[in-house]
Amino acid sequence: MAIIMRIDVLLAERKMRAKVLAEELGLTEAQLSKIRNGHMKGIKFDTLDKLCALLDCEPGDILKRE
Repeated sequence: MAIIMRIDVLLAERKMRAKVLAEELGLTEAQLSKIRNGHMKGIKFDTLDKLCALLDCEPGDILKRE
């Protein structure tokens, strides 16, 4: 089983670019890319909270257990 990040799906639904999201989060595009692709060991709760606020969603909308 794995945890899947659904940020790309949410970005597409909201017609938002990853570059804009990265700027709003205060991250580089490379850092956001690692989060989007699941190539990180963890994510800080404050970053997850900001993601939810910017994408107008809940943590369960971003994270999926597969």
